[in-house]
Amino acid sequence: MAGRVLWYPACGQPRSGDNGQMSESGAPREPGPLGEPGLPGEPGLPGEPRGPRSRVWYALLNQAEHAAAHRAGTILPAWRRRTRGEPRWPVTLSVVAAVVLQTLLPNQLRFLPRGVEPALEAALLLGLIVANPVRIERRSRFVRLVSIVLIFLITLANATSAVLLIRAILDGKAGSSAGPLLATGASVWATNVIAFALWYWEFDRGGPVHRAHGTFQHPDMLFPQMTVQELTPSDWEPQFVDYLYTAFTNATAFSPTDVMPMARWAKLTMLVQSAVSLALGALVIARAVNILNS
Repeated sequence: MAGRVLWYPACGQPRSGDNGQMSESGAPREPGPLGEPGLPGEPGLPGEPRGPRSRVWYALLNQAEHAAAHRAGTILPAWRRRTRGEPRWPVTLSVVAAVVLQTLLPNQLRFLPRGVEPALEAALLLGLIVANPVRIERRSRFVRLVSIVLIFLITLANATSAVLLIRAILDGKAGSSAGPLLATGASVWATNVIAFALWYWEFDRGGPVHRAHGTFQHPDMLFPQMTVQELTPSDWEPQFVDYLYTAFTNATAFSPTDVMPMARWAKLTMLVQSAVSLALGALVIARAVNILNS
């Protein structure tokens, strides 16, 4: 194993042979349907190669690379190899928290009658729990579709509440008490963080199941543990808590902090989240301060 280093595409680490000479080759691109270098991304599914043939071919290449690493005595980091699926409970608790926060909002900030949104979201969440009760390991297009619909519903409901809240502030109809206004703004802001964390978690490298299977090697979001592997445990891989932290820091700093977006969809999603957080925070705090000073 001494004197032999494998290339980690996402990290930019060099590769050398037994003679210790470093190669100058860059990170390879994902293969297309006919084995040619292709563009990652399938319509509606960021981070995946186009077409079923491309996914099968890319998975076979990954397996061959893992076998070569095993024969060379090199241990691939957990985020690049097949591992157990991550636990279900962090995602479940976050979705439940978002549903509770939306339930506590005033009626004038809803686009559906009270009780309809929580019922729909709870039904979708229950279906996901049945499909993967303990760990998220089952690969199914239908299950992933249900997950995306759930995230979309949470996002749509919260976006509607944010727009209605901003409109009420601009029209001077947000009330004359700073306490309820700040509580409402904080509820919408916190739900916004959870919603974007779910989006990052669902689409990075094809989603949680594809990450557990080690299907795609090129990350859409580059975590610091991927670049300092000598300081990172070999069993580390990104899980939902990491994406929740990323969404929180992006909402407070209005820009990426330690996690860098690599894919265009990740950059645009972070842009939208920063813009929403900035507009919501600035208007709510400004109105609350104005009320307190009056």
